[in-house]
Amino acid sequence: MTELSPPPARTVPRQARAATWIVFALNGFAVGMWVVHIPVVERAAGISHPALGALLLVLGGAALVGMQVTGRLADRFGNHRIVPVAGILLGVAMALPGLAGNWWTLALALLGFGFFNGSLDVAMNAQAVVVERAYPRPIMAAFHAMWSIGGALAAVAGAAVLDAGLPAVVSLGGTGLLCALVVAVAGRFLLAAPAAPAQESTVDEKRRPPARLVWLLGFLALAMMLSEGVANDWSALYLRDGLGTSESTAALAYGSFAVAMTVGRFATDRVAAVAGPVAVMRYGSALAALGLTVASVSPWVPLSLIGWAVFGLGLSGGVPQLFTAAGNLDTRASGALMARVVGVGYFGLLSGPAIIGGLAHFMPLNVTFALPIVLCLLGVIFAPALKPR
Repeated sequence: MTELSPPPARTVPRQARAATWIVFALNGFAVGMWVVHIPVVERAAGISHPALGALLLVLGGAALVGMQVTGRLADRFGNHRIVPVAGILLGVAMALPGLAGNWWTLALALLGFGFFNGSLDVAMNAQAVVVERAYPRPIMAAFHAMWSIGGALAAVAGAAVLDAGLPAVVSLGGTGLLCALVVAVAGRFLLAAPAAPAQESTVDEKRRPPARLVWLLGFLALAMMLSEGVANDWSALYLRDGLGTSESTAALAYGSFAVAMTVGRFATDRVAAVAGPVAVMRYGSALAALGLTVASVSPWVPLSLIGWAVFGLGLSGGVPQLFTAAGNLDTRASGALMARVVGVGYFGLLSGPAIIGGLAHFMPLNVTFALPIVLCLLGVIFAPALKPR
């Protein structure tokens, strides 16, 4: 009787890669559905724009706390266990903003939503590092591309449910249920991080990554994500007010940026396999600085749109490489290190638009773009921080 041979070992990381793709896409979809429902939730809660802005800071703060807590839990219990738990809890929390009827119930809802979204963010990125280690080539950027695709699908689905007049609690709750169920199934295929050899179980002070290196990676993540936030929140406004375009034409600024970033992330892994992460950061940051410079000084709309696209292409590879570098600094504390770098970067994403808005009170909007341009140039200078160790 012929004995069936076991499946090749490479099947396991392939399944884990597919499962992690799904988690990233679902997280992007969940965040995207929340974003498109913000006006509806604001109206149902009966709050003003300034009050909403303050509550969004609550969401961001809760996400930062969730990242730090989850980083340590992932190191202790394994990110492959934390991902489905965080995903299910995020799914439950998604329905809460749709139930809010005033400012304090919305604040509580956003505390939960932000905390578990931050938790899933760190856990799934830590899992992506584990899966990438099982491959002979970089694959991190593709995970982030799937997040972008999930967000794009949410924009389409969100527009459809809003047009149909579906209550926010139904659409957000349905999205949460979908996320919880799918993440629970996908969690069965995630990879456990290999156990450290016995001789490495005791913390070796000499092998701990220097704190200054961790903070440098965090600073680079802040620089890249702050720049990304500027495109998210100000690109369309600049085209409308700075170049005098219509609302529909202005929307093409963010569209060109987002499409170029998604395409760039699918291409980044192959480029990183050949050129290495330092080159991706150095030349990508230089390309981003060039693109934003063109976008901000061009008096012609088509050339400005090209500039925004080049900006997105340049930024596309940096953050995935930074997360990989952080997760590989010390495999025994991968989650905590990644939580620190992701948290600092997330702070840049949150604060960047507000900083640009404050500067715009004193100077033209396109002049304020000098800040992200300089930050991108700093990415060129400090790119060697990503050198594998």
